[in-house]
Amino acid sequence: MKKLVRDLDVKNKKILLRVDFNVPIKNGKILSDKKIVDELPTIKYLLDNGAAVILCSHLGRPNGKDEKFSLAPVFKRLGKYLKRKMFFASDVASKDAKQKAKALKMGEILLLENVRFEKGETLNDEKFAKRLASLADIFVNDAFACVHRAHASTVGVAKLLPNAIGFLMEKEVSELSGVLTNPERPYVAIIGGSKVSDKIGMISSLLNKVNTLIVGGAMAFTFIKAVGGNVGGSHVDFDSLETANKLLAAAKNKGVDVVLPLDAVCARELKDDVKT
Repeated sequence: MKKLVRDLDVKNKKILLRVDFNVPIKNGKILSDKKIVDELPTIKYLLDNGAAVILCSHLGRPNGKDEKFSLAPVFKRLGKYLKRKMFFASDVASKDAKQKAKALKMGEILLLENVRFEKGETLNDEKFAKRLASLADIFVNDAFACVHRAHASTVGVAKLLPNAIGFLMEKEVSELSGVLTNPERPYVAIIGGSKVSDKIGMISSLLNKVNTLIVGGAMAFTFIKAVGGNVGGSHVDFDSLETANKLLAAAKNKGVDVVLPLDAVCARELKDDVKT
């Protein structure tokens, strides 16, 4: 396991903490703040041990700067849980963020704007990673849901700063390791997501361990399409159809039962009151 946050000397240090604040927001209101609450132990630990914390996260998949994907609502909600002096940067690693990061005192918090407002984030651009890393002394990654992506705020900065993982990441890795190395049987895994290409390594690994693999989420439509099913206008990762067929063939050879959805609820738009 990587170095843990408790193994670092964080006193009088500015910590760039990558978190997952990709929370559901509708009309500017947060529908669930569980992801924010889950990050509190690591944030509080750093603050209680004499550090200043610079938080960075993505929200959604904006195409450049888009106010409807702003982290401003997250900043407001975070203030309800952390009775500390807090600041919000209107950019990620440009003038406002640099000025506020430089002025940040120990025990204070700075939340950067959505890292995906910067094109260099998803490209893992070295120049953007250097700008982001220049804000802090140490990097701590606590965004387990994002570690499979080679982005600037997950991989790029880790190459430039002393780094460790936070408490949430430690918990997820520990629990996942136990499930993968010594599981109880029958062993059933459920996997979802949008793109098969993002999960190829994980699925291939699971096929060597599980008895049954249940595929859900938008990813399921790619598998259904691969075996000749009708998915209408549902999302399909067409570039991964051949890969999906290969994974299904591998599952059959290994005796793994792959379960795909038999039906779905269809609607013209996503609403909170859709009936199943």
